[in-house]
Amino acid sequence: MKTLMRKLAIPGIVAQLINILYNMVDRMYVGHMAKDASISLTALGVCAPILILISAFCNLVAFGASPLASIELGKGENRQAEKILGTGFAFLIAISILLTAIVLIFKKPLIYLFGGTNNSYPFANSYLEIYVLGTISVLVSLGLNAMIVCQGKAKVAMFTIVIGAVSNIILDPIFIYLLDMGVRGAALATVISQTISAVFVIKFLISDKSQIRLKREYIKFDTVLIKSILALGVSGFVMSATESAIIMVFNIGLIKHGGSLGDTYIGVMTILQSAMMLLFMPISGFTQGVQPIISYNFGASNNERVVDTVKLMAKLTSLWTLAFCAFCYLLPAYFARIFTTDSNLIELIRKILPIFMAGMFLFGLQMTAQSFFVGTNQAKKSLFIALLRKVILLIPLAIILPKYMGVMGVFWAEPISDLISVTVCTILLIASLKKLDNLKAA
Repeated sequence: MKTLMRKLAIPGIVAQLINILYNMVDRMYVGHMAKDASISLTALGVCAPILILISAFCNLVAFGASPLASIELGKGENRQAEKILGTGFAFLIAISILLTAIVLIFKKPLIYLFGGTNNSYPFANSYLEIYVLGTISVLVSLGLNAMIVCQGKAKVAMFTIVIGAVSNIILDPIFIYLLDMGVRGAALATVISQTISAVFVIKFLISDKSQIRLKREYIKFDTVLIKSILALGVSGFVMSATESAIIMVFNIGLIKHGGSLGDTYIGVMTILQSAMMLLFMPISGFTQGVQPIISYNFGASNNERVVDTVKLMAKLTSLWTLAFCAFCYLLPAYFARIFTTDSNLIELIRKILPIFMAGMFLFGLQMTAQSFFVGTNQAKKSLFIALLRKVILLIPLAIILPKYMGVMGVFWAEPISDLISVTVCTILLIASLKKLDNLKAA
């Protein structure tokens, strides 16, 4: 079991760590520009919820089609798995075209809706109008990457992300500094890099190396399959889409309660969100890499192996969250200096980062629960977990607490919601594992 988990999970972890670089490298380079660095960093924070909302649609396939395909592979039904892949691809193309049109038409009101101000708007607009042109590449590269992982081809999936991230690292300084394009250069580098990733993903899925292949006859809207994909994938979509809503609520709250420092606080939140990404993405890579083990064995009715996988997953993810949070508690200023040289930002992050991360030391348990419920096709519980932390707890707290605590209430909302949601999810996970024999693979 441990050998299999290493084989599938390590490439997934590496892939997600490198995938973080798409956003973090942009923020690091932009935060160290010679001019307009702080306001440009704020602009990226304003654009972040829009970009997250776009990429959330990847999860409808990554969290929906991928586990369904794994279950079919566990049953030996490769043809059905290929139909799921084709339907997922058709869905991604259609939704990416629609999203591109919507964002291009409404980008100005969207920027202001998500926390933009007259100061940050020109920079946010410059970044967004280029980035959105790469929506198809973003959705295809991230959405279909999970269809490679579900075959056990974790190293291939890792490579498709690595090639894009490395391209972004190389192109960012060229466009931002050498060609003096600023935030526009950061967006262009990201679009080109995501396109390179998308090409490699499709190239693999149409090749003989793929256990399930992307075939023309299956690229269509199968109503039955779309319903199944949406039912299971909606939890992953909600997890990302609500992240967008949270950042919007955060940004609005910071502008409203932060006074003259409103834009500065959004810059702080942008860096805090980067800390969350560093915590969350390796766990996401690990759980997505291991999830096919859960789905495959669940499809094969090997429940003992499912339970063993979940227990080991919980232990390893918890070790990571404990170690990372300890670093944030003890050395917050070191983290801040990665993204900025602004002494005011560094001082604010030194005070706020330990508060913001205070409830995340057990977050691995929630990710384990989410992966288990998705992997065993328990769509309702998976959706509840996705909604609990963000919609039911975090958003209301981020609105209510600042009325009593001022701008710091926005930051305290995060640890309070984290602690409550982890407790509830762990109880649900333990109860569901005890009743696993009563479940049947669809």
